Amino acid sequence: MTRIAVIGAGAFGRNHVRVVSENSRAKLVYVVDANLKRAKEFADANQCESAGSYAEVLGKVDAAILAVPTVAHCEVGVALLEAGIDVMVEKPIAPTLAEADRLIAAAEKGGRILQVGHLERFNPAVLALERLATIPLFFEVHRMSVFTPRSLDVDVVLDLMIHDLDIVLSLTRSNLKEIRAAGISVLSPKVDIANVRLEFEDGCIANLTASRVSTEKVRKLRLFQPRQYASLDYAAKTLAVFSVGGADGIGFEQAPVEAGEPLKLQLDAFLDAVESRQAPKLNGVVARHTLEIALAVLDKIGEHAGVVSRTLADWKP
Repeated sequence: MTRIAVIGAGAFGRNHVRVVSENSRAKLVYVVDANLKRAKEFADANQCESAGSYAEVLGKVDAAILAVPTVAHCEVGVALLEAGIDVMVEKPIAPTLAEADRLIAAAEKGGRILQVGHLERFNPAVLALERLATIPLFFEVHRMSVFTPRSLDVDVVLDLMIHDLDIVLSLTRSNLKEIRAAGISVLSPKVDIANVRLEFEDGCIANLTASRVSTEKVRKLRLFQPRQYASLDYAAKTLAVFSVGGADGIGFEQAPVEAGEPLKLQLDAFLDAVESRQAPKLNGVVARHTLEIALAVLDKIGEHAGVVSRTLADWKP
């Protein structure tokens, strides 16, 4: 049984506490949070130890789940990996490529497992879409959320859109050719709304929109490929498929989607990697590539912002 510490007991960390405590292959040993009162509350509810610093769990656990702010991923993750602890870290892997490289290097040097929490890859509907995808030609993706004070240390691209970038990159199987992007800040100093157009070398186009200042919550992906159109609803975990051909011309079906909670499936994948010592599909290298594209998107948004600023400066009412 794998002894696990959940580090970070905030809004999402407490979900990790729940799924670890419910998994028969894992033993929740520690809940760690800088707010020791909060850590103790969740630890007491799950009959385990509490701590105010990750340093207190070194040598006492086999693995750790990091649900701390992105800016702390590298510092905490590297310390754990160097102490011989396998790590699953929330997405994005790090705020910079240099810090992502440090995490990857620490894992490789110590022979440790490093998995990154791109949770939507474990959404049962996404797993069904992975089996269905052949030659993607066009994606239309929308991820809209109402404003919350969570994750305001990163832009909406690293907070929300990175899920969809990860999925699109995993399905296209082609190199990225061009990025066009625009975004604005609304309620935070960071980019809150972004629209991105990706063009791949094989001709595939992906249009992605993400907002964390929407009046409604929308999480949908549409994929068009030869003679087929698939509509995925992340929240409902459904996949509708329209196919061309046959006696009736156009066929429609709800693709079979196995039931499952993504967070539990993600934990099982992490435990599989810990037990087998095989790299998980959402490993550091894969997550670094997604981060690289996400940062390139932010650079393009910055370029667009500069153009808009110059236009406004020259404008005379």
